[in-house]
Amino acid sequence: MIRKSFKIKTLCALLFALIGFQACGQDDYGYLVKLGDQAPDFETTTPDGQKVKLSDLKGKVVMLQFTASWCSVCRKEMPHIESDIWNKHKDNPNFALFGVDLDEPLEIVASFAKQIPVSYPLLLDPKGGIFYSYAEKGAGVTRNVIIDQEGKIVFLTRLFKQEEFEKMKEKINELLNNQL
Repeated sequence: MIRKSFKIKTLCALLFALIGFQACGQDDYGYLVKLGDQAPDFETTTPDGQKVKLSDLKGKVVMLQFTASWCSVCRKEMPHIESDIWNKHKDNPNFALFGVDLDEPLEIVASFAKQIPVSYPLLLDPKGGIFYSYAEKGAGVTRNVIIDQEGKIVFLTRLFKQEEFEKMKEKINELLNNQL
């Protein structure tokens, strides 16, 4: 009887853990921010010196793609962002997309964009100041943050998972279609 009770409790605990992780979804991604939060503001530059301040983009749908040249998953995801998101929405004045390169010098960031290649703008993030206002110290890159027109975070990703990527594209399309 005790063994049966133990097995049931163990099974229930495992089931709860599994359901909990599924329900939590993005809780295990190492983010400091969560859905519904106001996106932390920042100001930085592109490799060519253009200033970008997140709060100046209020009223637009914004995608931040956290990346680094040494990240193999980033290199896998970036061509999909270029073809499936950037090329589709780059002419939409209500959309902005920036790759935020974690703590790499200007020369490496500029070279990285050409190697992939991507035409969407990359931002410099010296010492990871931007990244670490969104994610925990030691958390990995290859993550995307979708911000709505009010500056609130509405979608978070980690790594490159095709199903999650498709849902992110749907969210961007939904936000942009609601502006019409």
